[in-house]
Formats: sequence, C-alpha cells, structure tokens
Amino acid sequence: MTTIARPTVTRVVHDPTRRHARAAGLFYLLTFAASLPAFVLIGSAVNPDLTVAGGHDTQLLWSGFLDFINAIAGIGSAVALYPIVKRQNQSMALGLVTSRLLEAAIIMAGVVSLLAVVTLRQDVAGADPAVGQALVAVRDWTFLFGPGFMACFNAVLLGTLMYKSGLVPRVIPVMGLIGAPLLFAANTATLLGHNEQTSAVTMLATVPIAFWELSVGTWMLVKGFKPSPVTANLTKVD
Repeated sequence: MTTIARPTVTRVVHDPTRRHARAAGLFYLLTFAASLPAFVLIGSAVNPDLTVAGGHDTQLLWSGFLDFINAIAGIGSAVALYPIVKRQNQSMALGLVTSRLLEAAIIMAGVVSLLAVVTLRQDVAGADPAVGQALVAVRDWTFLFGPGFMACFNAVLLGTLMYKSGLVPRVIPVMGLIGAPLLFAANTATLLGHNEQTSAVTMLATVPIAFWELSVGTWMLVKGFKPSPVTANLTKVD
C-alpha cells in the first residue's frame, strides 16, 4: 500500500494592527526625543526677565525646529492610533486626534513667537527690547497651554481608550489617568500665579504623565497591541 504525502500548507498571518502600533509608538518616543532637548535649549537661552542671552540665537533656532518635530509627531501618534481605537469609542478617538491637533497648533504659535525674537535681534536694528520680551512671554503661555494643559486631555482620552480596550497592560494607562489631574492642578496653579512652570511642584506633577507617555510609546513600538476584542476581526490568515 502506497502512502501519498500531502503537501504542507503554509498559512501567513497578517496583523495590520502591528503597523499602527509601531508607528504610534515611534511617534510617541519621537515627541520625547524632540521636546526634552528643546526645553533645555530654551531654558539656557532665556533669562528670568524674559530677555534672550547673547549668542544663543542658534539654540533658539534648533529649539524651534525640535518643537516643530514634536508638534508633528504628536499629530502622527493620534492619526496612527485612530483606525484602531475608534473601534473602542469613535467619539473619544476623534477627540484624541482633535486634541493633538490643537496641541500642535498651540506649540507652533510658541515656535513662531520665539523665532521672531531671533529675527528682531539679527535683522531689526534698535528694536525695542519690550517687543522681544512680549514674544518670549507668548511662548511661555503656549508652553503652559500646549504641552501643559493639552497633555492632560490627551492622557485622559487615550488612557481611557487603552484601559477599556486592553490593548496595552492596564497599569500603563492607569499612570496617565492618575497623572492627568495632578498635572492639571499644577498647571492651574501656574495660571493663577501660585507657582512657576518650572517649579518643583510642577516638575513632580509631570512625572506620572512622562512615565505614561514613555511607557505606552515603548510598549507599542516593541510589543504592539495585546489581543483584544477591539482587534479580533482585523487579523487575516492567508
């Protein structure tokens, strides 16, 4: 009796969510890579009286470019996540994209105002120093409302979506959901003149949000999404 061997059929599993997770994780980490050096460069160039120290024009130009990258990366993270998280809650997913767009617009307003200071210093002879101080003040307020307040809304929206969907370990969005009200309170105190944006209180309140964004970005880039009802019908086998 002759046994006929059957050909082995190889099935390829396609997981389109992996590309979205990698893109979103990469964009989240890019916001860190861009925003932190920009913060340091601006802090070293701007004096407490809102004037710019001499010889720091190049630093301001680089910080403006890095903040521009930060703004674009923030939008990219929300756009990459939208096709996935909308399956959990479309209204909140759309809210996340809108929130990131608004944050980017506020950041760019600060970038333009700060770079305008460089133009005044280099190209306008005898410019009133008060004009430059006003532009620096505009940047300070955009920093409060952009990366400050909007980061709280972003954390609540995406944190809720991630917690309910189970796309990442729930301890990660919990950090964001705990950190959001803490940072919001610290920023409100800054708005009302009770503390500075760079005070120890504000820096401490920023830590949970920073860990949340760094953790969710790293997890999505390295691990992708966990199996979830949200992604159950997206995986295809050929």
